Amino acid sequence: MKLMISAQNSLLESQVDRRFGRCTWLILFDTETDQWEAFQNPGASQSGGAGVAAAQFVVDKKADVVCSGDFGPNASRAFQAANVEMRHFAENISTVQEAIDHFKQDMLLK
Repeated sequence: MKLMISAQNSLLESQVDRRFGRCTWLILFDTETDQWEAFQNPGASQSGGAGVAAAQFVVDKKADVVCSGDFGPNASRAFQAANVEMRHFAENISTVQEAIDHFKQDMLLK
């Protein structure tokens, strides 16, 4: 399964970013192979429509699940239309690796 996580930097040790559309980085993690790749969020520099631009990027990368602290209504609608599941960070999650570990244990909020 491919999991996309909003992050402040490009490493698994990076702090998560609780803003989806304006996060600096998006980290794509494959739970079957433990392979990962970091991408600069194309929505972060948009003057408007950041959430939609970021959501389209996630869909284009064929992520099955996206994890962040908050999704705007437009990004949420885009994910629902593309059948991409949305999960939320709990308050105790601070790093991308912690988000991955919680996801693998089915402990991320739906």
